[in-house]
Amino acid sequence: RYQAVLKMAADKANWGTPTDGCSQGVALYYAHGGYAAQVADVSVDDDGNVKVHRVVCAVDCGFAVNPDTVAAQIEGGIAFGLTAALKSAITIENGHVVQTGFRDYPLLTIAEMPRVDVHIIASREEPSGAGECGVPPIAPAVANAVFAATGRRIRSLPIHLS
Repeated sequence: RYQAVLKMAADKANWGTPTDGCSQGVALYYAHGGYAAQVADVSVDDDGNVKVHRVVCAVDCGFAVNPDTVAAQIEGGIAFGLTAALKSAITIENGHVVQTGFRDYPLLTIAEMPRVDVHIIASREEPSGAGECGVPPIAPAVANAVFAATGRRIRSLPIHLS
C-alpha cells in the first residue's frame, strides 16, 4: 500500500518534471489505517522565502465511503501541516508561552494555500482514518523540496531560510 500511494502521487505530480521555477519533494506516512504520499512543488526566492505552489496527495484509507469527505480531510490536514511547516512557532520566555492568540500565532490563509490535488486509491480494504494521514507528510515533503532547490537541509519548523 505504501508503494501504491507513492507511485500514484509521483505519477500524478509528474515527478522529475516540476513546474517552472519549482523543485519537488516527497514524503510518505501511515496513521490510523491510512496511507498517504505527498509531492510538494516549492520555490525559494533570492531572499529565502519558501512558497508551496502545488501539493499532490495519494491516499489509501481503505474503502472510501464518502470520497468528498476523504478529500476534504486530506486538504484540511495539508493546510494544518503547512501552517506548522511555514508559519507557526511556539516560543517560551521565563517559563511562559509568548503567543496569546492568532495575532501572534499566524495560520495559513486561503490566499497562501497552494493548489491541492487529492487522489484516492480504490480499495476493498476496511475503511480507516483519512484526516490523520494527511498532516505529517507535508512538512517533510516541503523540506525535501527546499533541499532540492537549495542544497540546505531543514532541521526545525517553521522553515526559515533568511
